[in-house]
Amino acid sequence: MNQITPWAAFGEQLRHPAGISGRLVGALMRVVNRRPNDLAIEALEIASDDEILELGFGPGQAVRRMAALASRGRVYGIDQSDVMLAQALRTNRRAVDEGRVSLRLGRFEPLSYPDAFVDKILAVNVLYFWTDPTAVLDEAWRVLRPGGIMAIYATDAATMRHWKFAGEDTHRLFGICELAAAFRESRFGADGVEITHLPMAAGVRGLLAVATRR
Repeated sequence: MNQITPWAAFGEQLRHPAGISGRLVGALMRVVNRRPNDLAIEALEIASDDEILELGFGPGQAVRRMAALASRGRVYGIDQSDVMLAQALRTNRRAVDEGRVSLRLGRFEPLSYPDAFVDKILAVNVLYFWTDPTAVLDEAWRVLRPGGIMAIYATDAATMRHWKFAGEDTHRLFGICELAAAFRESRFGADGVEITHLPMAAGVRGLLAVATRR
């Protein structure tokens, strides 16, 4: 019987935070995702009346910032972890009470939102956990309004291959070619998608994909 290694257990917690360990992972996400959130949110060019959806909102830091930028709009979020939902609701309690933020548990495919529902979609450090990336991107395209923008941040595979927790049981790794292929095979197509490498701290290489629904 194979034992689960500590690294594999940590990778599973990143994929689906649960229990006490999941709460600690949420605290870690607040630090690790700060810079990626900033870069991806900047790429969305959020207007004050935008309606925005975040896929995998984690502890809710990005939701809070986007709600401040979209002061006359609304931010929606979906996550598969009840631990992250609880943390994100606490982080955004006032905006939730005011009706400007709506967070829920759910799946990414299919998304439980109608067609052409939002102006912008954010997904930071969650791409690795999508069972079928093309299907999720198809759903993102569907819920975006024409002209809407999606921003995805992920750490480049070249960096993640050195991280023991990012095993094939929990993480699907993406380089720029794999990420471009996922968009090309989706309803976004190859046009209107720009992917750039981003140098991050400690020699980490990030990928930022910005796609527009034509």
